[in-house]
Amino acid sequence: MGSRWREARACGVAGVAAMAGYALAAAFRGAWPPESAQTAVPFHAQLWDLVHGRSPGDLLFNWNSGYGAPFLADFFAYLMNPFSWLAVLLPRSQGQFAVFLVELLSIGLGTGLMTYALGRLHAGPHWLRALAAVGYGLCAWVPTVGGTAPMWLWGLVSLPLLVLAGDWCLRERRWVAGTLCVALAWAGNLYTAAMATITAGLVLAVRLPAVRRPFKTLVRVTGRAVTMAVAGVLLAAPVLFVAVRAAQEAQPESPVQPLGPSGLGGHLARLLPGTHGGPPVPDVSVGLFGLLLVAGLPFNRRVRARERIAWCGLLVLVVLTFVWTPTVLVWHGLAIPAGGPYRAAFALSGLLVLAGWVSLAHRPDTPTLLGGAAVVLLVAAVAAGRHSVPASAWVLLTVGGAVLIAALRTLDHRHTDRRAGAAATVALGCVVLGGAVWSSYTALGTPASGTASGAPVRAGYAALQQAADWPRARADPGPHAFTPNDPLLLDGQGGGYSSGYLPTVTALLLHDLGAGWTAGGRQTESVTDPVGQTLFAVRTHLADGPPPDGFTVGRAAAPPLVTVLPPGAATDTSSVWSRQESLLGSRVYDAPEPVPAGGPAPAAHGGSGWSVPATPAGSDGTAFTAACTPGGTAYFHGVWFDGTVSGLGTTYRSDGEQPTTAVPVHLLGPVPADGVVRVVLRADTVTQVPARPVGCLRPGALDAAVLRLTATGATGVTAGGHTLTASLQQGSTGTALLSVPATTGWTCSAGGGPYAAPRAVLGMIGVPLGPGADRITCSFRPPGLTEGLTVALASATVTTLTAVFGRLRHRPTRTPRRVRRRAAEWQ
Repeated sequence: MGSRWREARACGVAGVAAMAGYALAAAFRGAWPPESAQTAVPFHAQLWDLVHGRSPGDLLFNWNSGYGAPFLADFFAYLMNPFSWLAVLLPRSQGQFAVFLVELLSIGLGTGLMTYALGRLHAGPHWLRALAAVGYGLCAWVPTVGGTAPMWLWGLVSLPLLVLAGDWCLRERRWVAGTLCVALAWAGNLYTAAMATITAGLVLAVRLPAVRRPFKTLVRVTGRAVTMAVAGVLLAAPVLFVAVRAAQEAQPESPVQPLGPSGLGGHLARLLPGTHGGPPVPDVSVGLFGLLLVAGLPFNRRVRARERIAWCGLLVLVVLTFVWTPTVLVWHGLAIPAGGPYRAAFALSGLLVLAGWVSLAHRPDTPTLLGGAAVVLLVAAVAAGRHSVPASAWVLLTVGGAVLIAALRTLDHRHTDRRAGAAATVALGCVVLGGAVWSSYTALGTPASGTASGAPVRAGYAALQQAADWPRARADPGPHAFTPNDPLLLDGQGGGYSSGYLPTVTALLLHDLGAGWTAGGRQTESVTDPVGQTLFAVRTHLADGPPPDGFTVGRAAAPPLVTVLPPGAATDTSSVWSRQESLLGSRVYDAPEPVPAGGPAPAAHGGSGWSVPATPAGSDGTAFTAACTPGGTAYFHGVWFDGTVSGLGTTYRSDGEQPTTAVPVHLLGPVPADGVVRVVLRADTVTQVPARPVGCLRPGALDAAVLRLTATGATGVTAGGHTLTASLQQGSTGTALLSVPATTGWTCSAGGGPYAAPRAVLGMIGVPLGPGADRITCSFRPPGLTEGLTVALASATVTTLTAVFGRLRHRPTRTPRRVRRRAAEWQ
């Protein structure tokens, strides 16, 4: 019991030290990385709403974002970190603090597990293992990559967890427990679990030949590892199947440039603590303590030559996989992430800590320490020659390095002196923790300019809740935006959504109707014009406004969520204006062909649009004129236009960039009495605009269309978590049009008939109405969920049977009571 208590105490102290170090760095800097608030807080707000029964959707479907989007894959991706559930225990307004707790606890648990895993790798002093593990828990990847997305920090937990599972395979025990560990890692976050599984497999491959074993033993260990990994992954099959199917339906990532040459100096610099920025290279620093130990491993003759060669070879091999594009693709699921090509860097950091512990567990002697110090100085010299190394890093290298070498030498020469050992351990702890805090502080960068909390956010939330009328109409948080996921943050029903699983159908529907997008369509925005808002039944919306809140509340009449298109209604996709009219079922726009009217001449490309040349300095720009009905309202849709747009007294900046950033429809102003709309485009570069970029909303046309849609549309709409039912007017014919993107997974029934997949009407759900159809019912089920549950059930059955048979096989045999009584009588 005493050894277990000491082990638990060391793991706990290591976890608390890592959490304290990260918290101190964040406190000194004043904030954690900006992306945390932008991405994580809205999803945790959605989790709070789901648990407290405040969300209109459920785990399967999200009625808040993208005007209706699948949610289960996003739940698995963003909220399966077990610590995320702490958010439901705090007030909803404390989402930012909840996210910070998720980050801290993930760091603490990962550090504690690494402390224990190091002990299974090699026996050694508890407190030295704890210090080595702190270098892992506060490696440079944590503040620069993991801290920006709390779900990725589960990878920090998964790696030591899977290393422990590999250790059980090596000892040929605890197959069921190892399988559950694999399942826990993969269910927590697929992305980082795959990276951690590769790393744990490499560690097991190094440990197998480190000690001479019979061939049969090698086969048994390998078989246990493979079956354990497969069974564990299959236990998490619902997560895997749903994620894979959602990824197939998702909007593709923006094209990513191939990895460019970053130079030897850039890579070496990232091994040093406190060096960040510059070319994109892996953030793998584990602190000076870990770097010194790894650098000294080749010189440590107390480690068996076979083991030294294996670990050094593994590190070289993994480093090479981070500089060759095909292997970088393997690490990241065959796609280089747009946000950074080295999200798997925590795996290399973990290997550095494990290899460093192999050297430390064998008490590095003076030649080992001097050899390691020489390698570190060589790394620093090469990095300084080709990369900017801050002065603080040099101070840490010289002063901290001297203290580390002195302390480690003391532990080697006076390892029987408890007082000297304690003093040396304390000195090591001060350098390790101080260096980790400083490195994290420099990596966190400047605080975010925006925020996902505060008085304006609370005011926006209150405004939407006051106007809530779901499902009769939507209350849209856009086009104003606090974060890319305002519909989740403010519990509204808008078009804004930022997700790696955003369906292509949703992105293209909103894009085709004039909404903006960024990240190549993986981040959509709400529609901005009144016709678009009518199509999505938006009755209340938040528009940009003056301080202090930064928004104003807009209201307009809206038809029901379900309207009816008459039989034989034609669709016209020649422009954004015609697409809106096709879904509206009424002609409400003048969409004249523009006429060049001065400035640098544009080139006409027929239906594909106009090429607008870059505006020379001193020029007024390219001018177009268009003829519209006087008294109407003119709008401009530049889509990819990059430059300044001026017309009817309005001037605004358009930052389009094909295909990553699309600009939404923008209001110009009232059409003058002569009916001439003049627009001047000052382009920064040669850019493209649509063939008919100007649309003029005719006076009174939209009001008449809304009255008609209300009179012929649904008389009542009810929405469940992933269902929608609408009662229709008697005698309705044609197509019931749901203002919801037609994503895969929907099935609908008209008039109580059989359920079938609906047809898409320009991207919206359309349900053909037969004779006598007075209601429609639609239900959503995520693709892949049924298959995933079936596979998981089969894997759980196999795992349970294995556990039962293993228990029975190892159960000690007991002499029958009858035999025991007879034996007692003979005595």
